[in-house]
Amino acid sequence: MSSSRKPAKPKFCPGCRKHFTITGYDSHLNQTRQPACVAPAVPFEGDYYGTYLDDDFDDFDEYGTDPGKDGLEELLDDSDEEQRQRDSFEDEDDDNDDAANYEAEHGWEPPAPPTHPLAGEGSSGTHAAVADPQEPAENDLPDHHIPDRSQQSRANEHLRTKTFKVPFPGIRAGAAINTPRERSAYEKYQSHIDSVIANPYAPFVSRMDWEVARWAKRRGPGSTAVSDLLQIDGLVSLLGLSYKNSRELNSIVDEQLTSGRPRFVRREIVVGGEVFEIFYRDVIQCIRVLYGDPEFAGILVFTPEKHYADAEHTTRVYFDIHTGKWWWETQRMFERRMPGATIIPLTTFGSKTAYPVYMTIGNLPKDVRRKPSRRGQILLAYLPSSNLKHIPNKAARRRTLANLFHACMAHVLAPLQQAGLEGIDIVSGDGITRRGHPILAVYIGDYPEQLLVTCCKNGTCPKCDITRGDVGNSTDTQRPLRDLDNVLHALDSFDEGPTAFSRACREAGIKPVVNPFWKDLPYVNIFRFITPDILHQLYQGLVKHLLSWLKSAYGAEELDARCRRLPPNHHIRLFLRGITTLQKVTGKEHSDMCRFLLGLIIGLPLPGGFSPVRLLRAVRGLLDFIYLAQYPAHTSDTLSLLQDALKRFHDNKSIFVELEIRTHFKLPKLHSLDHYIESIKLFGTTDNYDTQYTERLHIDFAKDAYRATNHKDEFPQMTTWLERREKIARHEAFINWRLRSQPSLRVSPRKMYRQKAAERSFLSHCPPGLPTILGRSRRAALALPAAQRDQSHAARSTVWTRIKITKWPSVKALSFEAAAERYGALYLTDALARFVVQYRNPDLSAAEVEQESLAVSFRFRKIPAFHKLKFTLDDAQDLGIMDSIQDVAHARPERKDKHGRIVPGRFDSVLVNDGTGGASGIQGYHVAQLRLVFKLSQAACRDLFPDVLPPGHLAYIERFSSFTAPDPIHGLYKVTRSRDPAGARLASVVEVRNIRRSCHLLPVSGTVVPREWTSSTVLDCSDSFWVNPFVDLHMYMTLF
Repeated sequence: MSSSRKPAKPKFCPGCRKHFTITGYDSHLNQTRQPACVAPAVPFEGDYYGTYLDDDFDDFDEYGTDPGKDGLEELLDDSDEEQRQRDSFEDEDDDNDDAANYEAEHGWEPPAPPTHPLAGEGSSGTHAAVADPQEPAENDLPDHHIPDRSQQSRANEHLRTKTFKVPFPGIRAGAAINTPRERSAYEKYQSHIDSVIANPYAPFVSRMDWEVARWAKRRGPGSTAVSDLLQIDGLVSLLGLSYKNSRELNSIVDEQLTSGRPRFVRREIVVGGEVFEIFYRDVIQCIRVLYGDPEFAGILVFTPEKHYADAEHTTRVYFDIHTGKWWWETQRMFERRMPGATIIPLTTFGSKTAYPVYMTIGNLPKDVRRKPSRRGQILLAYLPSSNLKHIPNKAARRRTLANLFHACMAHVLAPLQQAGLEGIDIVSGDGITRRGHPILAVYIGDYPEQLLVTCCKNGTCPKCDITRGDVGNSTDTQRPLRDLDNVLHALDSFDEGPTAFSRACREAGIKPVVNPFWKDLPYVNIFRFITPDILHQLYQGLVKHLLSWLKSAYGAEELDARCRRLPPNHHIRLFLRGITTLQKVTGKEHSDMCRFLLGLIIGLPLPGGFSPVRLLRAVRGLLDFIYLAQYPAHTSDTLSLLQDALKRFHDNKSIFVELEIRTHFKLPKLHSLDHYIESIKLFGTTDNYDTQYTERLHIDFAKDAYRATNHKDEFPQMTTWLERREKIARHEAFINWRLRSQPSLRVSPRKMYRQKAAERSFLSHCPPGLPTILGRSRRAALALPAAQRDQSHAARSTVWTRIKITKWPSVKALSFEAAAERYGALYLTDALARFVVQYRNPDLSAAEVEQESLAVSFRFRKIPAFHKLKFTLDDAQDLGIMDSIQDVAHARPERKDKHGRIVPGRFDSVLVNDGTGGASGIQGYHVAQLRLVFKLSQAACRDLFPDVLPPGHLAYIERFSSFTAPDPIHGLYKVTRSRDPAGARLASVVEVRNIRRSCHLLPVSGTVVPREWTSSTVLDCSDSFWVNPFVDLHMYMTLF
């Protein structure tokens, strides 16, 4: 028997008569200049799939490189000295940024235009005096044009109440199978590497041996650079390493470590007579690995739940995927057919470059799934990335690409057909076996990929069958999805011939794609499983459009001038060169602009005598939608707010047509907002499936992997590079497990000190980056049991902000005179005297405090001053699912950095609790400018507070007016500086613990912002401000 073997280089070029690999052939066709190698253009006369009309495939976007940016932070334990050095580095970074901003403040800008003769600031500072006859009078404005404060308060109250859980009925759903307990993955791994008790780092001989290997494979440079480092005379023996170069290190990793994840398999896919290669993993084994990871043993979810905000079960709460309706409905179907099922919801998502396809499982909590550092995702496949330029006809090329994508995905996901229906025995990290049914539940992608997956045409909706002419015209969140049965019936007509197949698909509203990958998967409705995409639909879609509309409406000069005069804040990125001239703006930059966008246009007049009222309402409605859509938990009330925000935008968007900026709103991304509410009800909140959280994966698994290759036949190199990184990550988790489970293996403090001393002596030999990882092991991510989580939650239920101040003051001894001159604390002694009296006698009236403060004297003239307050803002919804937000407030005078550049003074505005403020809402809070943070000495405390517990750190603040009613047009609160009858600013001293967080203020100006204002001086130049609720999600959720 003879067998034919496929050549190693299957592609043959008839022009130069040479063989190439598949990827090499594409590169050859792109680079060659030989006429014989360039395929001549031929008229399209059909291909393997038959003859279709050109417009059947005329609108698939070409996939290209998507740069994208992201960052990854790592928290490490430091000693006091290390923390002091870190604070010093942070201060130096702040100095560099502020000095650069100060220089940019004084850069050139266009002169201010003359003030419009008819324009003037109205009572609310929001619109010109010219009235639009279509607008009602301000007093007659209906309430729904701004966010409903009472509804916001009720929604927040519901979210801050412990939910009432309703488990899935019965005891069989998600139940364990009566089988012996399996060994955990770590126990199996320990037997694989034959690790002895005395060395938890085996096969590496020591902790140092392991740390250097981990750095080289995960953080270090290329293999050549590592080998060059290890060639330094005596270095290997000094460190006690078991390898002398990268080749020996790779041998240890390849032969003695395992990643626990399946190896990549290379296969060839034949589509239209063409051969393509695909690298993929066994999807069932990938599911087993994620499901059985010991790190996730205590946090897996096996059954759906319903959560309510009230005991009467009237207000539903949605957050994780298991709280949505889809899992409950699917579980109910399984219990009728095969009781005892454990559903494993699969989430798959791809990217444009190199077509990497990732997957995760919905049994993991979303805070694990969205953090790449938790290793809750797996790279499932690299699909062919060929652009098929050798196919000259665009329709044929796009059709081949579509069919290629679906053929590859069908091959990768084929095992789900039987596993989804019949189930598989699957073991969790604690060794317990259940009958699992993996079901594709969510597909994440941007709009072009959504069209590719659903086989829909460009300009249409990948979820519903709304006509192209109606896309974006109005909002209707109850639109039915596409008819799946009708689509499947059209796909089944393939055997009737290409003409009948093309006609049936056209009538069903899809592209004539042969066997889409989801066609035979059980319980899959692909039109339902396409989910919202915050990054591409909102930030890179509607916000991008909105910025161009505002530029056309108001002009670039005044928008950029206002942008240059925004005060600094920890969460505000200053665009001191404006925002209208930026090129290739990223989603992160669009997100940063949304934080102050509304403040740029308040008070600006529109051309042609139009009132900007409707434009302001439209912008406010869209911003409300963007922020509400990103809530980590939703209730029926917050979903109503989301729907109302969308309605407000649609009700007022016609202003852009009347200004001749738009002629229509046929924007698929605008229409996609109609489907957000239903997706949240089905699959939980948008952070379960947002592409913002998968960009880090694209950097790790695609971009970094590609950079590690020689760019020739890159896919085998990329998979090898990735598998080695996974082995190192798995071994790191295993080491942490061994150190936790066997305390005798932990390093003693004395031994740790010796190791640190040895590492410090090694610093002179290290390349940049290596010392930072030596001697430190990453803190293992342990999931607390439910009971401990509840206790922890109860312990901090009344703590809304945690404040951190450096141990060492920025100025050790600041005199009262210097505080007045350099910090602007003009009335420090008077304010401190009033504080002392009120602190000792809190029941005194204001007049009595003022009278008794005259008798207070101070035996000291200097105080230590601190220039920075760090806040940790805890879960604004108090459900334990929202990440804490880090915030900073500065109070420091002008100085020069080490380069001699001026670093302007910065005195941030803050939100102060008067003692009656709650977790949310404006009641009990007021805005103030932070001028000085200081602390009294122990001797001073004994003198001033002899009979009471002395206060901690104190702050000298300048007050603003109290909150009143929000503006009826745009809904922002207006505050002004509080002054006495003589015009002096009112100031007081408060305890730092009463400062809730920083607060960003937007200056109120006329139609032309004064050009003498700058970003660093605007808080002193202007007296009136709008309080910015969009500075971050925490502020948006609590300021109403």
